[in-house]
Amino acid sequence: MLTVENLDLYYGDAQALSQVALSVQQGEIVAIVGANGAGKTSLIRAIAGMLKPASGRIVFKGADIAGLNSHKVCNLGLGQVAEGRQVFPSLTVSENLLVGGMTPRARARRAQNLERMLALFPRLQERLAQPAGTLSGGEQQMLAIARCLMGEPELVLFDEPSLGLSPAMAHGVLDTIVDLNRQGLTCIIVEQNVAASLEMAGRAYVLENGAITLSGAGRALLQDDRVRQAYLGM
Repeated sequence: MLTVENLDLYYGDAQALSQVALSVQQGEIVAIVGANGAGKTSLIRAIAGMLKPASGRIVFKGADIAGLNSHKVCNLGLGQVAEGRQVFPSLTVSENLLVGGMTPRARARRAQNLERMLALFPRLQERLAQPAGTLSGGEQQMLAIARCLMGEPELVLFDEPSLGLSPAMAHGVLDTIVDLNRQGLTCIIVEQNVAASLEMAGRAYVLENGAITLSGAGRALLQDDRVRQAYLGM
């Protein structure tokens, strides 16, 4: 479904990504693991069309989308749940969800998709008229996921979905991603809880200083001594 080939990305003269290559098959959960500053969010933003790579290819469903504007990438079926949730705080929960359904690919089915999101996240049903900025962190993350799904993505990039949440709420959010995957959603996840992300991922890539240094099955990497020492404190 997605192939990244020899991707280079710069911020001015500073190189953020170097010859990054990875692939994602339809129906997979793929984890991207790395320390703070390794380039994980830069990679997510480049795939989503928020950053323009200097070179390389990003091929989604057979089309090279590298450098394509983010709204066009979204309309092709590639969604993003950004780090920090990024809901529209002054808009109501309902308005946030309807904004998510404004993509041309999903606009005609906004009512049906809204009904589906409220069934998936019943707590949002209780808060439809409430400004999004007044929700708890966990509720905002539910809203961010639901807003993304309103656009009918086929692949979703999850950037630190449990960041800042209580352990119970973080566990619930990660369980939701697994459930969505079981329903057919392809997922890329960048997650501070490395152990949890490797446990849930079919495959994973380790990103260090902007370059892929290791890849393999998620549970195999969970047992890799290099990963355990670097990211799990073992």
